[in-house]
Amino acid sequence: VKAEIRFRVANGRMMYLLRRPISRILHLCVSFHEFAPSKSRPIPSPDLLRHKDWLSPPEVIRIFQTLKDPNSALPLLAQLSTRKDYNPNESLYATIIHKLALANNFDAIDALMHQIKADRKCRLSDAFFRNLIKIYGHSAGRINAAVQTLFAMPDYKCWPSVATFNTVLNLLVTTKQFEVVHEVYVGAAKLGVEIDACCLNIIIKGLCESGQIEAALKVLDEFPQQRCSPTARTFSTIMHALCGRGRVEDSFGLLERMEAEGVEADAVVFNVLISGLRKRGRAAEGVELLQKMMRRGCDPNPGTYQEVLYCLLDSNKYSEAKKMMEKMMGKGINPSFQSYKLVIQGFCGEKGVEDVEWALRHMLAHGFLPKMGMWNTMLHCLLSHNHSNSLFSQIIQN
Repeated sequence: VKAEIRFRVANGRMMYLLRRPISRILHLCVSFHEFAPSKSRPIPSPDLLRHKDWLSPPEVIRIFQTLKDPNSALPLLAQLSTRKDYNPNESLYATIIHKLALANNFDAIDALMHQIKADRKCRLSDAFFRNLIKIYGHSAGRINAAVQTLFAMPDYKCWPSVATFNTVLNLLVTTKQFEVVHEVYVGAAKLGVEIDACCLNIIIKGLCESGQIEAALKVLDEFPQQRCSPTARTFSTIMHALCGRGRVEDSFGLLERMEAEGVEADAVVFNVLISGLRKRGRAAEGVELLQKMMRRGCDPNPGTYQEVLYCLLDSNKYSEAKKMMEKMMGKGINPSFQSYKLVIQGFCGEKGVEDVEWALRHMLAHGFLPKMGMWNTMLHCLLSHNHSNSLFSQIIQN
């Protein structure tokens, strides 16, 4: 009834309009569009030329921070530069660059940097350039611009720190531009950068990811020449690359070298070795390595327990795998979905219906849902032994 009333009211209004002269209807339509909001209407920018006589630096920064149209930042800066109180500083330039980056107007950032170099009205810090490099690298995807900014820093009377230098190196490795890494690395002396262990670690990471393991080992030998000491991360990176190529014995050779050089192996190092052994079909040795690790006073992390659990599952030691899972859960570590899948398949193969129920209960409690293939396996196991299991009965009823 209400719908019919609304229809009649609307129909009555329409008939009322149609009975009016066409000129009056058009006038109403034009009047409506005059007052309708327009999405393309430009947002007015502040007029600094008509602003009060004096603007303090904090006031200027607030004006740019509240600017609704980021693309008007440079024209507004041009207005500001004609004022007698124009006194730009790093905070102002950083605010403008942040605004332009939000608008993805990276060409305007280039223009601003050229203007800063020409004006020479303020000195910029190393942190300013490091932030700019991150914007070019991460937000704009302009890796070349990031590298050029690093080498252009002396033109702005600013010399890069090793942290800024390493930011560029890490950016190049992350984007897999390995051929440029060496060019930047050899430019460290020109920029007055003293190489540190973090820098060498980044180089090693890039070489390992590009498959140049022998070159990475040579960089490892250069640590003493650079007055640096390798860390556990240095060794684990190379070990991971070696294990990935099946060179597990060479990885254990590096473990011995760590001990000789007084570098303490951490959980990550042992995780890499255990994983390497497992992938070479040496799962039993991976389980033994856990005991050696703990005897050395190195505490396992969740990744260690997970790798050892995979070793037990690969060895078809499902009862021991169950004990390991119970130990993990006692420490607040949740086994992976793949672990539950493998242990359920194993218990089904051994006709251990109660163990299957145990695994299924914990799997569901941790938020994992079995897929259709797993349900088929479990139900086949149940029905083949004519079990009327309580949990399965509840699931079937639901």
